[in-house]
Amino acid sequence: MKFDNPEDIIQLTPLWKGERFPNGRPKVPDNILERMRKITLEEAWAPLWMNGYKFQFEGDFKIVHPDKIMVGRAVTAVMVPLRPDLHETLLNYGHEQEGRRGFFNQWVIDQLVEDDVVVVDMFDKVFQGTYIGGNLGTAIATRTKRGGAVIWGGIRDLQQVVNIEGINVYYRGIDPTPIGDVTMVGMNVPTRIGKAICMPGDVVVGTPAGVIFVPPHLAEETVVRAEKSQVRDIFGFVRLREKVYTTAQIDSEWSFEMWEDFMRWFESDPAAAEYRHLNWDKELEQARARRDEGPSSSVRM
Repeated sequence: MKFDNPEDIIQLTPLWKGERFPNGRPKVPDNILERMRKITLEEAWAPLWMNGYKFQFEGDFKIVHPDKIMVGRAVTAVMVPLRPDLHETLLNYGHEQEGRRGFFNQWVIDQLVEDDVVVVDMFDKVFQGTYIGGNLGTAIATRTKRGGAVIWGGIRDLQQVVNIEGINVYYRGIDPTPIGDVTMVGMNVPTRIGKAICMPGDVVVGTPAGVIFVPPHLAEETVVRAEKSQVRDIFGFVRLREKVYTTAQIDSEWSFEMWEDFMRWFESDPAAAEYRHLNWDKELEQARARRDEGPSSSVRM
């Protein structure tokens, strides 16, 4: 086996048609990451759920900076409990055949670039499962600028980590012990984080409620749908305050007349200015087709 193998990464992510890093990892464009920073967890979740991706969210974490949003491209790692023969084989292979230095966790962090997020399955190990501390946390911040880490396991040196600027860390627990009795069996491979699955290159969105992993081929669709949901909500709040529509009307499929009202507001109100790159042709066409069907009881996601 090889660590961080481009052929494997490309094989596992065939739906991504855009740019890739030299190791084959999907490289979702920077502007999509920037737009992703402005959407909520539920706005990111809904398009994934509707596309059949039902295991992309995990919320059972402690968070170093719960008031900060974290967005970046996933670099994944899978750790398992130590078995001496496997451990020595893989550690020696990395050192001798791939020229890596230090312990397994250092190999992963040495691969990070700007806007990356380390995503590690540490099999929920906290005692001697402290994947990062002050030194490696600083290295993550230096390399990723504004990324961070999602660790299904432990961290140490919290008093140092909390003072590292520019990153966030999601983790399961704290322990003073250093990392030990673990072996890495995969880098940039499919990785389980609690109830969720993360792939190399996924867009990691960390919020106060937890973390969601957005497949790269769905990243732009997710952002567009989220932005549309945001601006529709802004319009809905305005019309509810004005008592133009009921909550039932706002929360169900809109009539064509409501869409016409929305478009007039969308094209003229300053509150919609930052969303005017969005195209509504599909929604208007669907509303026209439903015009004669009467009121709908469907609820917006």
